[in-house]
Amino acid sequence: MSLPAVAFSWEWVGYAAALLTTAAFVPQAWLAWRTRDLAGVSLGMYVSFTLGIALWLVYGLALRSWPMVLANGVTLGLALVILSLKWQGCRSGKPPRNGR
Repeated sequence: MSLPAVAFSWEWVGYAAALLTTAAFVPQAWLAWRTRDLAGVSLGMYVSFTLGIALWLVYGLALRSWPMVLANGVTLGLALVILSLKWQGCRSGKPPRNGR
């Protein structure tokens, strides 16, 4: 009598990758929100990054890859928060607050 084989699904690898990469981004977004200190953040890089994440989200939707959709949906939201804070700081010309 043998044990049943556990079905392997690459989908679970996608979920693990989505969880790890999205979770890694949360502390940065939280720190940016809390301190409003984005002096070390490049506006050009964040615009490019945010557009790239939006395209990954669209691609995930087209493929119906739920790990890709979930990860990029959450990361896009966090990136938009950071991008808007950076944009506001650039427009105001004010030095960043240090909340530490």
